[in-house]
Amino acid sequence: MTDPFPGLQLSARLSRPDFTLAIDLELPGRGVMALFGPSGSGKTTLLRIVAGLERPTRGHLHVNGELWQESDKGFFLPPHRRSVGYVFQDAALFSHLDVRGNLTYGLRRVPAGGGQVVLDQVVALLGIEPLLSRRPDTLSGGERQRVAIARALAVTPALLLLDEPLAALDLARKREILPYLERLHNELKIPVLYVSHASDEVARLADHLVVMDAGSVVASGSIHEILARVDPPIRLGEESGVVLDAVIGARDDPWHLSRADFVGGSLWMRDHGLPVGRQVRVRILARDVSLALEHHPGTSIQNILPGQVVAVAPDTHPAQVLVRVQVGASPLLARITRRAVANLELVPGKPIWVQVKSVALIE
Repeated sequence: MTDPFPGLQLSARLSRPDFTLAIDLELPGRGVMALFGPSGSGKTTLLRIVAGLERPTRGHLHVNGELWQESDKGFFLPPHRRSVGYVFQDAALFSHLDVRGNLTYGLRRVPAGGGQVVLDQVVALLGIEPLLSRRPDTLSGGERQRVAIARALAVTPALLLLDEPLAALDLARKREILPYLERLHNELKIPVLYVSHASDEVARLADHLVVMDAGSVVASGSIHEILARVDPPIRLGEESGVVLDAVIGARDDPWHLSRADFVGGSLWMRDHGLPVGRQVRVRILARDVSLALEHHPGTSIQNILPGQVVAVAPDTHPAQVLVRVQVGASPLLARITRRAVANLELVPGKPIWVQVKSVALIE
Protein backbone atom coordinates (compact mmCIF):
# COMPACT_ATOMS: atom_id res chain seq x y z
CA MET A 1 0.00 0.00 0.00
CA THR A 2 1.41 3.41 -0.97
CA ASP A 3 0.69 6.44 1.17
CA PRO A 4 0.88 9.90 -0.40
CA PHE A 5 2.54 11.40 2.68
CA PRO A 6 6.34 11.14 2.28
CA GLY A 7 7.23 10.52 5.90
CA LEU A 8 5.71 8.99 9.00
CA GLN A 9 1.97 8.91 9.41
CA LEU A 10 0.74 7.50 12.70
CA SER A 11 -2.53 7.10 14.51
CA ALA A 12 -2.36 5.07 17.70
CA ARG A 13 -4.59 4.35 20.68
CA LEU A 14 -3.26 2.43 23.65
CA SER A 15 -5.09 1.83 26.91
CA ARG A 16 -3.54 0.38 30.05
CA PRO A 17 -4.76 0.59 33.64
CA ASP A 18 -2.13 3.21 34.46
CA PHE A 19 -1.76 5.02 31.13
CA THR A 20 -3.65 6.05 28.00
CA LEU A 21 -1.98 7.08 24.73
CA ALA A 22 -3.92 8.84 21.99
CA ILE A 23 -1.77 10.04 19.07
CA ASP A 24 -2.37 11.37 15.57
CA LEU A 25 0.81 12.51 13.84
CA GLU A 26 2.22 13.35 10.44
CA LEU A 27 5.98 13.84 10.42
CA PRO A 28 8.54 14.65 7.71
CA GLY A 29 10.51 11.91 6.02
CA ARG A 30 13.84 13.62 6.73
CA GLY A 31 15.78 15.31 9.51
CA VAL A 32 15.62 14.88 13.28
CA MET A 33 12.15 14.73 14.77
CA ALA A 34 12.34 15.17 18.54
CA LEU A 35 9.72 13.74 20.89
CA PHE A 36 9.93 16.11 23.83
CA GLY A 37 8.10 16.23 27.13
CA PRO A 38 8.21 15.33 30.81
CA SER A 39 8.76 11.82 32.13
CA GLY A 40 5.63 9.71 31.71
CA SER A 41 4.29 11.72 28.77
CA GLY A 42 4.42 8.71 26.42
CA LYS A 43 7.56 9.44 24.41
CA THR A 44 9.18 6.03 24.81
CA THR A 45 5.84 4.24 24.43
CA LEU A 46 5.35 5.97 21.08
CA LEU A 47 8.86 5.00 19.99
CA ARG A 48 8.20 1.37 20.93
CA ILE A 49 4.96 1.41 18.92
CA VAL A 50 6.86 2.61 15.85
CA ALA A 51 9.45 -0.14 16.39
CA GLY A 52 6.72 -2.76 16.81
CA LEU A 53 7.83 -3.58 20.36
CA GLU A 54 4.46 -2.46 21.72
CA ARG A 55 1.20 -3.11 19.91
CA PRO A 56 -1.47 -0.42 20.30
CA THR A 57 -5.08 -1.29 20.86
CA ARG A 58 -5.95 0.22 17.50
CA GLY A 59 -4.44 2.50 14.92
CA HIS A 60 -2.37 2.60 11.76
CA LEU A 61 1.23 3.36 10.85
CA HIS A 62 2.81 4.23 7.52
CA VAL A 63 6.53 4.98 7.13
CA ASN A 64 7.57 6.53 3.82
CA GLY A 65 4.58 4.97 2.10
CA GLU A 66 5.07 1.48 3.56
CA LEU A 67 2.29 0.05 5.71
CA TRP A 68 3.51 -1.21 9.08
CA GLN A 69 0.20 -1.53 10.91
CA GLU A 70 -3.52 -1.31 10.17
CA SER A 71 -5.58 -2.58 13.07
CA ASP A 72 -8.90 -2.37 11.17
CA LYS A 73 -7.52 -4.96 8.72
CA GLY A 74 -5.76 -7.02 11.36
CA PHE A 75 -2.35 -6.25 9.84
CA PHE A 76 0.74 -5.90 12.03
CA LEU A 77 4.27 -5.97 10.64
CA PRO A 78 6.47 -7.73 13.24
CA PRO A 79 9.48 -5.88 14.64
CA HIS A 80 12.10 -7.90 12.77
CA ARG A 81 10.53 -6.90 9.45
CA ARG A 82 10.44 -3.18 10.23
CA SER A 83 13.33 -1.25 8.78
CA VAL A 84 14.36 0.53 11.97
CA GLY A 85 17.50 0.95 13.99
CA TYR A 86 16.84 1.32 17.73
CA VAL A 87 19.25 2.79 20.28
CA PHE A 88 18.27 2.54 23.94
CA GLN A 89 19.36 4.67 26.91
CA ASP A 90 21.69 1.83 27.85
CA ALA A 91 23.83 0.95 24.82
CA ALA A 92 22.95 -2.77 25.35
CA LEU A 93 26.05 -4.04 23.55
CA PHE A 94 26.89 -7.74 23.47
CA SER A 95 29.55 -8.13 26.17
CA HIS A 96 31.00 -11.34 24.66
CA LEU A 97 31.76 -9.62 21.33
CA ASP A 98 34.28 -6.92 20.54
CA VAL A 99 33.12 -3.71 18.85
CA ARG A 100 33.62 -5.16 15.37
CA GLY A 101 31.54 -8.18 16.31
CA ASN A 102 28.78 -5.98 17.68
CA LEU A 103 28.71 -3.94 14.47
CA THR A 104 28.62 -6.90 12.10
CA TYR A 105 26.05 -8.83 14.14
CA GLY A 106 23.13 -7.11 12.43
CA LEU A 107 24.47 -7.36 8.88
CA ARG A 108 22.62 -10.65 8.40
CA ARG A 109 19.50 -8.49 7.94
CA VAL A 110 21.15 -6.60 5.06
CA PRO A 111 21.16 -7.87 1.44
CA ALA A 112 24.50 -9.39 0.46
CA GLY A 113 27.12 -6.81 -0.52
CA GLY A 114 25.19 -3.77 0.70
CA GLY A 115 25.98 -3.54 4.35
CA GLN A 116 29.74 -3.21 4.56
CA VAL A 117 29.87 0.02 2.56
CA VAL A 118 27.33 1.64 4.88
CA LEU A 119 29.11 0.27 7.94
CA ASP A 120 32.46 1.66 6.82
CA GLN A 121 30.87 5.08 6.33
CA VAL A 122 29.19 5.01 9.74
CA VAL A 123 32.39 3.87 11.48
CA ALA A 124 34.19 6.85 9.96
CA LEU A 125 31.41 9.32 10.79
CA LEU A 126 31.26 8.22 14.42
CA GLY A 127 35.03 8.06 14.84
CA ILE A 128 35.12 4.52 16.22
CA GLU A 129 37.87 3.01 14.05
CA PRO A 130 40.27 2.83 17.05
CA LEU A 131 37.66 0.96 19.08
CA LEU A 132 36.97 -1.97 16.74
CA SER A 133 39.05 -4.56 18.59
CA ARG A 134 37.98 -3.52 22.10
CA ARG A 135 35.33 -5.13 24.33
CA PRO A 136 32.35 -3.08 25.56
CA ASP A 137 33.49 -3.18 29.20
CA THR A 138 36.63 -1.22 28.26
CA LEU A 139 34.70 1.64 26.63
CA SER A 140 33.50 4.91 28.15
CA GLY A 141 29.78 5.66 28.21
CA GLY A 142 30.09 7.97 25.21
CA GLU A 143 32.07 5.38 23.26
CA ARG A 144 29.50 2.68 23.99
CA GLN A 145 26.70 4.91 22.73
CA ARG A 146 28.60 5.71 19.54
CA VAL A 147 29.04 1.99 18.94
CA ALA A 148 25.34 1.36 19.65
CA ILE A 149 24.35 4.03 17.12
CA ALA A 150 26.73 2.58 14.55
CA ARG A 151 25.24 -0.90 15.10
CA ALA A 152 21.72 0.47 14.59
CA LEU A 153 22.76 2.22 11.37
CA ALA A 154 24.62 -0.80 10.00
CA VAL A 155 21.33 -2.39 8.92
CA THR A 156 20.59 0.63 6.67
CA PRO A 157 17.27 1.38 8.40
CA ALA A 158 14.53 3.53 6.91
CA LEU A 159 14.16 5.14 10.33
CA LEU A 160 16.54 5.57 13.28
CA LEU A 161 14.98 5.56 16.76
CA LEU A 162 17.00 7.12 19.61
CA ASP A 163 15.53 6.73 23.09
CA GLU A 164 17.25 9.34 25.29
CA PRO A 165 20.70 8.14 24.17
CA LEU A 166 22.46 10.75 26.35
CA ALA A 167 20.37 10.38 29.51
CA ALA A 168 22.82 8.07 31.27
CA LEU A 169 25.90 10.13 30.39
CA ASP A 170 27.59 12.83 32.42
CA LEU A 171 28.11 16.30 30.97
CA ALA A 172 31.58 15.53 29.61
CA ARG A 173 30.38 12.41 27.78
CA LYS A 174 27.37 14.30 26.39
CA ARG A 175 29.68 16.94 24.97
CA GLU A 176 31.77 14.15 23.50
CA ILE A 177 28.92 12.47 21.62
CA LEU A 178 26.79 15.45 20.51
CA PRO A 179 29.14 16.48 17.68
CA TYR A 180 28.89 12.95 16.27
CA LEU A 181 25.09 13.11 16.36
CA GLU A 182 25.32 16.40 14.47
CA ARG A 183 27.53 14.79 11.85
CA LEU A 184 24.98 12.01 11.35
CA HIS A 185 22.26 14.63 11.07
CA ASN A 186 24.19 16.60 8.46
CA GLU A 187 25.70 13.80 6.40
CA LEU A 188 23.20 10.92 6.46
CA LYS A 189 19.74 11.06 4.94
CA ILE A 190 18.11 8.67 7.43
CA PRO A 191 15.25 10.31 9.35
CA VAL A 192 15.58 10.16 13.14
CA LEU A 193 12.97 9.97 15.89
CA TYR A 194 14.78 11.32 18.96
CA VAL A 195 13.27 11.04 22.44
CA SER A 196 14.47 13.57 25.00
CA HIS A 197 13.39 15.75 27.89
CA ALA A 198 16.55 17.92 27.69
CA SER A 199 15.86 21.25 25.99
CA ASP A 200 19.53 21.85 25.14
CA GLU A 201 19.75 18.58 23.17
CA VAL A 202 16.54 19.33 21.32
CA ALA A 203 17.61 22.90 20.50
CA ARG A 204 20.87 21.61 19.07
CA LEU A 205 19.70 18.64 17.04
CA ALA A 206 16.00 18.82 16.17
CA ASP A 207 14.41 20.03 12.94
CA HIS A 208 10.86 19.11 13.90
CA LEU A 209 9.52 19.15 17.45
CA VAL A 210 6.70 17.02 18.86
CA VAL A 211 5.71 18.09 22.37
CA MET A 212 3.94 15.40 24.38
CA ASP A 213 2.14 15.45 27.70
CA ALA A 214 -0.01 12.80 29.42
CA GLY A 215 -0.13 10.53 26.38
CA SER A 216 -1.13 13.21 23.88
CA VAL A 217 0.58 15.48 21.37
CA VAL A 218 0.13 19.08 22.46
CA ALA A 219 2.15 20.63 19.62
CA SER A 220 3.97 19.51 16.48
CA GLY A 221 5.90 21.63 14.00
CA SER A 222 9.21 23.19 13.03
CA ILE A 223 11.44 23.68 16.05
CA HIS A 224 11.96 27.31 15.05
CA GLU A 225 8.24 28.00 15.16
CA ILE A 226 7.39 25.96 18.27
CA LEU A 227 10.12 27.55 20.40
CA ALA A 228 9.14 31.06 19.26
CA ARG A 229 5.54 30.77 20.50
CA VAL A 230 4.39 33.12 23.25
CA ASP A 231 1.95 30.41 24.34
CA PRO A 232 4.54 27.61 24.57
CA PRO A 233 3.11 24.07 24.76
CA ILE A 234 5.63 23.29 27.49
CA ARG A 235 7.12 25.80 29.88
CA LEU A 236 10.91 25.96 29.77
CA GLY A 237 11.32 28.70 32.36
CA GLU A 238 14.78 30.25 32.11
CA GLU A 239 15.43 28.13 29.01
CA SER A 240 12.68 29.82 26.97
CA GLY A 241 14.06 31.20 23.73
CA VAL A 242 14.48 30.65 20.01
CA VAL A 243 16.97 28.91 17.77
CA LEU A 244 18.06 30.42 14.47
CA ASP A 245 19.90 28.88 11.55
CA ALA A 246 22.75 31.18 10.55
CA VAL A 247 26.06 31.33 8.73
CA ILE A 248 29.35 32.80 9.90
CA GLY A 249 29.54 36.02 7.87
CA ALA A 250 32.67 37.63 9.30
CA ARG A 251 35.30 37.35 12.03
CA ASP A 252 36.76 40.19 14.05
CA ASP A 253 40.06 38.66 15.11
CA PRO A 254 41.37 41.56 17.26
CA TRP A 255 38.25 41.38 19.45
CA HIS A 256 37.81 37.58 19.21
CA LEU A 257 34.28 37.92 17.83
CA SER A 258 32.42 36.36 14.93
CA ARG A 259 29.26 37.49 13.18
CA ALA A 260 26.32 35.12 12.64
CA ASP A 261 24.15 36.19 9.71
CA PHE A 262 20.54 34.99 9.72
CA VAL A 263 17.47 35.78 7.64
CA GLY A 264 16.68 39.26 8.89
CA GLY A 265 19.91 40.45 10.47
CA SER A 266 23.27 39.69 12.05
CA LEU A 267 24.50 39.01 15.58
CA TRP A 268 27.98 39.33 17.01
CA MET A 269 29.08 36.62 19.41
CA ARG A 270 32.18 35.10 20.94
CA ASP A 271 34.48 33.67 18.27
CA HIS A 272 34.59 29.86 18.23
CA GLY A 273 37.21 29.64 15.50
CA LEU A 274 34.73 28.65 12.80
CA PRO A 275 35.52 29.76 9.25
CA VAL A 276 33.49 32.30 7.31
CA GLY A 277 30.74 30.50 5.42
CA ARG A 278 30.19 27.78 8.05
CA GLN A 279 26.52 27.06 8.74
CA VAL A 280 25.66 27.21 12.44
CA ARG A 281 22.70 27.21 14.79
CA VAL A 282 22.45 29.86 17.49
CA ARG A 283 20.20 30.07 20.53
CA ILE A 284 18.85 33.32 21.98
CA LEU A 285 17.13 33.07 25.35
CA ALA A 286 14.18 35.33 26.07
CA ARG A 287 15.83 36.55 29.27
CA ASP A 288 18.71 37.94 27.18
CA VAL A 289 16.51 40.14 24.97
CA SER A 290 15.33 43.63 25.91
CA LEU A 291 13.22 46.11 23.96
CA ALA A 292 13.45 49.86 23.38
CA LEU A 293 11.44 52.48 21.50
CA GLU A 294 14.58 54.21 20.22
CA HIS A 295 17.99 53.10 19.03
CA HIS A 296 20.58 53.68 21.78
CA PRO A 297 24.12 53.26 20.42
CA GLY A 298 25.75 54.32 23.68
CA THR A 299 25.41 50.96 25.39
CA SER A 300 27.45 47.84 26.05
CA ILE A 301 24.91 45.82 24.08
CA GLN A 302 26.45 45.20 20.66
CA ASN A 303 23.46 43.59 18.95
CA ILE A 304 20.65 46.08 18.35
CA LEU A 305 18.20 45.26 15.58
CA PRO A 306 15.02 46.85 14.23
CA GLY A 307 11.91 44.73 14.66
CA GLN A 308 8.19 44.71 15.11
CA VAL A 309 5.99 43.42 17.92
CA VAL A 310 3.97 40.39 16.86
CA ALA A 311 2.35 39.16 20.08
CA VAL A 312 2.32 39.69 23.85
CA ALA A 313 1.26 36.95 26.27
CA PRO A 314 1.44 36.21 30.03
CA ASP A 315 4.46 34.30 31.31
CA THR A 316 4.58 31.90 34.25
CA HIS A 317 4.90 34.74 36.81
CA PRO A 318 2.20 37.43 36.90
CA ALA A 319 4.84 40.17 36.78
CA GLN A 320 6.27 38.96 33.47
CA VAL A 321 5.21 38.55 29.87
CA LEU A 322 6.67 37.03 26.73
CA VAL A 323 6.86 39.30 23.70
CA ARG A 324 7.37 37.87 20.24
CA VAL A 325 9.07 40.25 17.85
CA GLN A 326 9.83 39.83 14.20
CA VAL A 327 13.31 40.76 12.96
CA GLY A 328 13.15 40.48 9.21
CA ALA A 329 11.87 36.98 8.54
CA SER A 330 13.02 35.62 11.91
CA PRO A 331 11.18 35.59 15.26
CA LEU A 332 12.72 36.40 18.63
CA LEU A 333 11.30 36.22 22.16
CA ALA A 334 11.78 38.77 24.93
CA ARG A 335 10.85 38.23 28.58
CA ILE A 336 10.03 41.59 30.18
CA THR A 337 7.75 42.90 32.92
CA ARG A 338 4.10 43.79 32.43
CA ARG A 339 4.96 47.29 33.63
CA ALA A 340 7.52 47.64 30.82
CA VAL A 341 4.88 46.58 28.31
CA ALA A 342 2.55 49.28 29.65
CA ASN A 343 5.25 51.95 29.71
CA LEU A 344 6.36 51.18 26.15
CA GLU A 345 2.75 50.72 25.02
CA LEU A 346 3.66 47.52 23.24
CA VAL A 347 0.97 46.17 20.93
CA PRO A 348 1.13 43.95 17.84
CA GLY A 349 2.43 45.87 14.86
CA LYS A 350 4.46 48.42 16.83
CA PRO A 351 8.03 49.08 15.60
CA ILE A 352 10.64 48.33 18.24
CA TRP A 353 14.38 48.09 18.73
CA VAL A 354 15.51 44.64 19.84
CA GLN A 355 18.58 44.50 22.09
CA VAL A 356 20.22 41.09 22.29
CA LYS A 357 22.56 40.86 25.27
CA SER A 358 23.86 37.35 24.67
CA VAL A 359 23.98 34.87 21.79
CA ALA A 360 24.96 31.22 22.24
CA LEU A 361 26.40 29.09 19.50
CA ILE A 362 24.84 25.69 19.96
CA GLU A 363 27.73 23.24 20.19
